[in-house]
Amino acid sequence: MLQFGFFLTPTATDYPNLLRQAQLADRAGLDLIGIQDHPYQHRFLDTWTLISVLAAQTEKVRFFPDVANLPLRPPSVLAKSAASLDVITGGRIELGLGAGGFWQAVAAMGGYERQPKDAVDALEEAVQVIRLIWSGQRGVRFQGKHYQLRGAHTGPVPAHLMEIWIGGNKPRMLSLIGRLADGWIPSSPYVPPDQLIEKNDRINEAALKAGRDPAKIRRIYNVMGEITSGDRRGYLEGPVEYWVEELNRLVEKCRMDSFIFGPKGSSEEQMRLFAEEVVPQVRD
Repeated sequence: MLQFGFFLTPTATDYPNLLRQAQLADRAGLDLIGIQDHPYQHRFLDTWTLISVLAAQTEKVRFFPDVANLPLRPPSVLAKSAASLDVITGGRIELGLGAGGFWQAVAAMGGYERQPKDAVDALEEAVQVIRLIWSGQRGVRFQGKHYQLRGAHTGPVPAHLMEIWIGGNKPRMLSLIGRLADGWIPSSPYVPPDQLIEKNDRINEAALKAGRDPAKIRRIYNVMGEITSGDRRGYLEGPVEYWVEELNRLVEKCRMDSFIFGPKGSSEEQMRLFAEEVVPQVRD
């Protein structure tokens, strides 16, 4: 089942506009709102706080961090935060998760400055910790190199079967996604379409080796561009007809099944065009 969403930039000086955009996405019938998570960015609001406030003022649209900054968010507390918000909203939260980046900025806020291998290893442990915290069990234990649980009493249990979607594109990350995750979140500026098939194949191979069905792993593509009124100017910059054709191609040829639109132009008008003119045609 195809899903469509909108990518919000949590600019601190723009909260009234962010609220309008979230409510517009809700009324327009979009499935998801993704919000990037860079706690060290002084120009941004805290992502979890923003999601909480926006979720309280919308009715149907689901929210997720796109993606949560693991080095600055301990997985046990992150899991409880996500589960709590899922309970409060009646099942409208998913969890996007990343290994981290911008390491000097992370370290400046007191987080761990990890090497790439350690970052992936920590992410793998975090996925296990998060699922244990969501289990509702008592006395949970986990002994990892980066994270531990020492008899934790877990809860609340999420209101629905919350998914973990992971952002990453290197071979070890793709293997981890295939083995453990519920979804993959690449972004068009970093993973162009000509790389999607090969990277999807890596995920599928890892899933099969782990005894999982690759078809159950959602493929969410952050598509950054602009819907124009004139001719096509570049990749994901063109009229409605071009967007419909390209998203259909991404579904049929590249096996993507969810699209989070991040516009370059005026956000509310771009959202309207996406929700009212692009999405219905792609669904059809």
